[in-house]
Amino acid sequence: MTENQNSPEYLIDNKGDMPFALTLEQVEILDQTDRFAKAELYPLANRMDDEEWWPDEAFSKMGEAGLFGLTVEEKYGGSGSDLLTAGVALQAVSRWNHAIALSYVAHDNLCLNNIYRNGNEDQRNRYIPQLCAGTKVGALGLTEPGAGSDALGSMKTTARRDGDYYVLNGSKLYITNGPIADVLLIYAKTDKDRGAQGISSFIVEKDYPGFQVAQKLTKMGYRGSQTAELVFNDCKVPVENLVGEENKGVQVVMSGLDLERAMISPICLGISERALELSIDYAKTRQQFGKPIGSFQMVQSMLADMYVAIETMRTFTYRTLSAASALEIGGGGRGEIHQLTAASVMYAANACHEVLDKAVQIHGGSGYIWESEINRLYRSIKLLEIGAGTTEVRKMIIAGELLSDG
Repeated sequence: MTENQNSPEYLIDNKGDMPFALTLEQVEILDQTDRFAKAELYPLANRMDDEEWWPDEAFSKMGEAGLFGLTVEEKYGGSGSDLLTAGVALQAVSRWNHAIALSYVAHDNLCLNNIYRNGNEDQRNRYIPQLCAGTKVGALGLTEPGAGSDALGSMKTTARRDGDYYVLNGSKLYITNGPIADVLLIYAKTDKDRGAQGISSFIVEKDYPGFQVAQKLTKMGYRGSQTAELVFNDCKVPVENLVGEENKGVQVVMSGLDLERAMISPICLGISERALELSIDYAKTRQQFGKPIGSFQMVQSMLADMYVAIETMRTFTYRTLSAASALEIGGGGRGEIHQLTAASVMYAANACHEVLDKAVQIHGGSGYIWESEINRLYRSIKLLEIGAGTTEVRKMIIAGELLSDG
């Protein structure tokens, strides 16, 4: 779709007077990433879905292409850009391989960018360059068995100070990149009596004693993106790997969650764009009653609804990414940005569901077959309505901010 110069993403704004339009640089990044993803990542998608296979070379190629660390200063190996620029790159990857896109956002946004925003200079120098290069894979561990939406209040993983180390005990569940991660940002309670205010954040390397991947999980969608349960059994983490202050991890969590929600919307957008492209092609070529099904008004109606949903999603996504770009370190988890990111991902996920439902309907029987691309896209929708807070939690956040007196 990047070849369509009439698309709103080509409404280039270099003066700052066109809301939600992309700059020339952002359009170029979108176009370059689209070409890269189509050539390098799309051919991997079918095998990744069939076998739950992870291509080890993917991240190093993406690192060479400059796709990681777009929000990070150049001195650490990044590009010194903003969240909207990172979002349009993710959008392009999602068009062609949404499983890699999910692993991409877990690596780049949840781990790399969180360490960059909240870590000290030593931590940045030790971890950020390798994460930007894609030679190390990052992950974030927050959710635990029995605790999803109440991840903070129900957290049972603990960390206790023992000399030059913190000793971690507990487990994490549904961790994207868990089986392949080299560097993990892990949350644990350092003061159980303080609840969510007693959580701290740690950088854990995969070879630390006491850390192991308990099991790799088999999923309905995003099957090539690796997901696992992680276990910490007296895992020794050096004191210098504490991110921020002890018992201040909730600040890292909440600002990170707002950025995560802002960055899920581009995944929804990219998947939806691809679904519309496939549906248009199918409507033009599939013959019924001696003519293309695209000539039938019912099919035209579905295509029109898909287009409107995508363009609305695009505007909301870009607006939210632009607003979240200014999110200060330690900020988030409250106020307008908290409400906006929840609203953006809620709308994007719901709209993506609508688009993919219509796309499968247009494809008919061929869309119901597991091996078809449109079927693979359709199986992605549920995670988008669950991850980073379910649709119901997103509504609670929005309503809570609307009713707040603050």
